[in-house]
Amino acid sequence: MYRFLIVVEKADGNYSAYSPDLPGCVATGRTREQVTRNMHEAIEMHVRGLLEDELPVPKSHSFAEYVTVS
Repeated sequence: MYRFLIVVEKADGNYSAYSPDLPGCVATGRTREQVTRNMHEAIEMHVRGLLEDELPVPKSHSFAEYVTVS
């Protein structure tokens, strides 16, 4: 099983997402839920392609935190 961080950003009229650990693996959607589903599918396809090509699947090194300032 693989686990990857995704970053979801609000754009003009839709959402986009990417994974810092999987360069080039991106998705879009009209809602946060849709972009998350689409990104899940994109990551599955990306990892499946790496495995089929006998290439290493990158380890996830990314993490996210919120910082609060006054």
